[in-house]
Amino acid sequence: MHFNRRRFIKSSLGAAALAGTQGCLSAAEPRKTTVPQLDKAAAAPILKLSSVRSPVKIASVELLRDNRNHFVRCRSTDGAVGIAVTNSRAAYLYPILQKLVIPYFIGKDARDLESLIDGVYVYKSNYKLANLALWCCVAWVEFSILDMLGKIEGKPVGHLLGGVVNKQITMYAASGNRNTTPRQEVEILKKHVDQGAHAVKFKVGGRMSNNADSMPGRSEGLIRIVRKALGDKVTIFADANGSYDCRKGTEIGKLIQDHGIDMFEEPCPWDHLEETKCVADALVIPVAGGEQETSLRRFRWMIHNNGLDIVQPDLHYNGGFIRAIRVARMAAEAGMSVVPHMSGGGTGYIEVLHFASCTGNIGAFHEYKGGIERTGQWCDPPLRFKDGAIKVPTGPGLGISEDADILKNAKPVE
Repeated sequence: MHFNRRRFIKSSLGAAALAGTQGCLSAAEPRKTTVPQLDKAAAAPILKLSSVRSPVKIASVELLRDNRNHFVRCRSTDGAVGIAVTNSRAAYLYPILQKLVIPYFIGKDARDLESLIDGVYVYKSNYKLANLALWCCVAWVEFSILDMLGKIEGKPVGHLLGGVVNKQITMYAASGNRNTTPRQEVEILKKHVDQGAHAVKFKVGGRMSNNADSMPGRSEGLIRIVRKALGDKVTIFADANGSYDCRKGTEIGKLIQDHGIDMFEEPCPWDHLEETKCVADALVIPVAGGEQETSLRRFRWMIHNNGLDIVQPDLHYNGGFIRAIRVARMAAEAGMSVVPHMSGGGTGYIEVLHFASCTGNIGAFHEYKGGIERTGQWCDPPLRFKDGAIKVPTGPGLGISEDADILKNAKPVE
């Protein structure tokens, strides 16, 4: 299989994956998109609240928990309610959420959400905590506010964030295993394909392991057999979770592309920007990254300097929809696609669906880690993973039905 980096139209991701990438530059050419152009794209207004003409004052934001999940619930002074589901990190980040994030939003007008996301960064010197610990908390509050605004408008989140352009999102089945042999992992990936997945992802390396494998020879052995085992019609991604330096990452990356695998994700530690660019420059298949990133300036550096081919902000880690859309707009300005990382546990795919629904330069396949059998029932109609895709929720806000009564067993976290 042969690829053209930053065009990879001939890969199994197809033209739909990077419809906006035609005309992008090769690794040897400098990025023609300027930093001011990227900044202008990121700064463009996002929220569309045409029918919300009166202030929506935030009266309260609270954290609740049941045996399985944490939730954030916001209320307006008029009685409107929004509910979001956190990821598992709320179990230990809740003091930051309750002491340093929630108080900033109380009494503010929810219609000013874009500026509030920037304002909370400097509130009580929160910038000193800037990373996943802060931005997860901001994301959870933002999700609940957007859910509330969507219910007020009677529209899904995607409509509030610029308009829905995709109503059904194709997903890839992600395997998180590093303790399987190559043969065992292939059998697991085959099961995903048998269940309807058209794209899959497997792990290589040992995870932030300084070039060490999870078990001797596992990565190379799996890379050499997975394409033949799954056939040519399945799109295959490999994810290193920052396992390699440039030399080893390039070596593994070339083995990956020689064996017909379609994308190499996070070859180097997430903040080793130059190392990641080094691998990307050496390969012709696309290199993806950004799941741990929380700095819009570092995203801008990677986009402007050809450090990546596919940008992967996490909707929780990076601070919510608005900040992820800013990243996506910079990527679009440079002719790059966005494939968000999913850290949201059992409902994380719901946020991914809404983000993909309103993002024009979205990639072809998006992460799915399961959970739809349970939490998909919260939506009306219930969500289904069918023929490799999930329909975007159509209910107001995040689309979780009030009839689901997801807070019936939840109690406030003191």
